[in-house]
Amino acid sequence: VDSCLGRIELAMRSKGGAMLITADHGNAEMMIDPQTGGPHTAHTTNPVPFIMVAENRKQFSLKPNGSLQDISPTVLGMLGVPQPKEMTGHDLRVKNG
Repeated sequence: VDSCLGRIELAMRSKGGAMLITADHGNAEMMIDPQTGGPHTAHTTNPVPFIMVAENRKQFSLKPNGSLQDISPTVLGMLGVPQPKEMTGHDLRVKNG
């Protein structure tokens, strides 16, 4: 995964883009369902990373404790697209300085 992300990052930087890296849920703390002995596939409350890689990254910080509902508003904010009123999340970027 690291090697593949590295190749994607190089391609992204060559085009002056940005990328966000995250996951929809973390379950490393419970890989096996104790009830069934099978794989535990349900969402857990374990936090997952949300990483922004961009040339202007130092201009922004990311608010802590974001959630899944904040990913789309953050992407829309990066693209300069207005957030639809139906979206309840928030752009996690905070301008530094």
